[in-house]
Amino acid sequence: MKAQQANGAAFIAAIGVVFGDIGTSPLYALKESLTAAAYTPGSTEIVLGLLSLIFWSLAIVVSVKYLAVIMRADNAGEGGILSLVALVQQRFGTAEPWARRAVALGVLGAALFYCDALITPAISVLSAVEGMETLNPDFSRAVLPVTLGVICVLFMIQRRGTERVGRLFGPIMVLWFATLAVLGVMEIVHAPQVLEAVNPWYAVKLFAASPGLSLIILGAVFLAVTGAEALYADMGHFGKRPVRLAWLVLVWPALVINYFGQGALLISSPTPIANPFYALAPQGLLPALVVLSTAATVIASQATISGAFSVTREAVQLDLLPRVRVLQTSDTALGQIYVPAANLFMFVAVVLFVIVFGSSSALSAAYGASVVGTMLITTLLGGLVAKSLWNWSWLRVGALFGLMLLVDLAFIAGNFTKIDDGGWVPLALAGIMFAMFVTWRDGRQSMRAELENRAVPLSRLPDLLRSAAKVPGTAVFLVSQSGFVPTALLRNLEHNKVHHETIIILHVEIQRVPRVDPLCRVLIEQPFAGVHDVRARFGFMETPDVGEALRNARRQGLGVFAQDSSFFLGWHLVRARPRPGLAGIKARAFAFLQRRSAQAAEFFRMPARGVVVLATDIEI
Repeated sequence: MKAQQANGAAFIAAIGVVFGDIGTSPLYALKESLTAAAYTPGSTEIVLGLLSLIFWSLAIVVSVKYLAVIMRADNAGEGGILSLVALVQQRFGTAEPWARRAVALGVLGAALFYCDALITPAISVLSAVEGMETLNPDFSRAVLPVTLGVICVLFMIQRRGTERVGRLFGPIMVLWFATLAVLGVMEIVHAPQVLEAVNPWYAVKLFAASPGLSLIILGAVFLAVTGAEALYADMGHFGKRPVRLAWLVLVWPALVINYFGQGALLISSPTPIANPFYALAPQGLLPALVVLSTAATVIASQATISGAFSVTREAVQLDLLPRVRVLQTSDTALGQIYVPAANLFMFVAVVLFVIVFGSSSALSAAYGASVVGTMLITTLLGGLVAKSLWNWSWLRVGALFGLMLLVDLAFIAGNFTKIDDGGWVPLALAGIMFAMFVTWRDGRQSMRAELENRAVPLSRLPDLLRSAAKVPGTAVFLVSQSGFVPTALLRNLEHNKVHHETIIILHVEIQRVPRVDPLCRVLIEQPFAGVHDVRARFGFMETPDVGEALRNARRQGLGVFAQDSSFFLGWHLVRARPRPGLAGIKARAFAFLQRRSAQAAEFFRMPARGVVVLATDIEI
């Protein structure tokens, strides 16, 4: 009974969080597709062709590609492009050039996904608030102020965490999908011929009739599936089964019924319809639908923001971004975090998108242009995983992933038509973010190489301690690479000429798995009397916590207490050597980022008091 209740709760929660983005696409996807296809009232063939494209896009991209295939490529239950990158690294490492290229490709996919996700709150909230215009055309002047107000409130409440609000997400989205289905059925019964659109021949006829518009149409139809990559990214919160069940039982049917309902309304109406989604509702229920739509888009935006927080933390843990402050907002839910830097960045970007583009139609030109690249990269990395980890034959990989690749390439070609109209914006942002990822990763590698050249092997520590005075107490030194004397310990011996009677050398390792079993968190060795080498392991979905590591060490018999210890950190003051060209620019950029990254004491959740920072000057 308890298992059934847990599955039921996960089912409801998955509807609220995982499907928020794709679930609000009926607000704008068909409307923009009609514009792209140059629809005029009475063009039944165009309506049926667009519905056929949407139906089969949802079937192939979401049901087949993501739910049936890609979700099998999970990293200890976690999904998303960075989990896929970690899986590739875990299997192949980065020694071979092709493996490094595969990882770099995945990193590019993460940048593309992140930047396209910035548009989701803007287009979702705008498209919902624009429903006010159907109530009264004079409300059009209030659309932008109301949208900006909703967005401001949305980002202001992030600091409080989403655990309590999240409990409401599921029921509201269940109501939303039920409403989509009911509104669709009300129109389908008046024009049941719209159901013929399940025949893919109508999509072929549409392309044949309008070959010059084919790519533009594909770019617009892609709006119906833009949330598919987010679905894969959020799968780890609830598990595969609830996500698949929610899609097949409620979400997919509701979406298809609503799209077909909009199509039925268009077929039946001899006059133009500005917004077919809101036109489905009876006039008396229109205000309630606008309110419900706004709530649904806020939920979709919240899911995107929470996902961006998780991606930011994963990128930091995988050494793709500088350390940033990560705050846990829940005592029980590991995924409930708040990243102030990411929240501020997203808020500024979303507000700018709303102000600059001004309408959901204008934003639709920018939406999807970069996430389609993430989908393509997911297909390529998924094929690599299928061949190497699942032991699929080349024939099987080529047949299935080849089909998915053709669909991805078709949508990429369609989204290329959006570049001049605003699609370049997320692509440019993704390029900047990818450059930051690569700059930080390469800079860290150069810094580690320089530190290794200066490193003192741990075997020499007794000789170094012998010449210094011993003082009572416990000192904890963080070290970036196990087997070497921490730079902070070297600086302490150099300047203070003392050492503590108990020395703990703590090395925090980020594993290429989402989470590490707490029972296997800490490994302890005692290479010399009074010196303990402690390795604390965390997954890339976890926030490293020195306090937790010491508690684990204490349970293994190491008598260390945070309140009675001094913590010594080495701060690496990076300077760029003068050099021309791209290498010099990257070195200077890394030095700039390194100086402004969060301090290790804050990042590793060390006690606020008792921390001593000793600087080491490094040139790269």
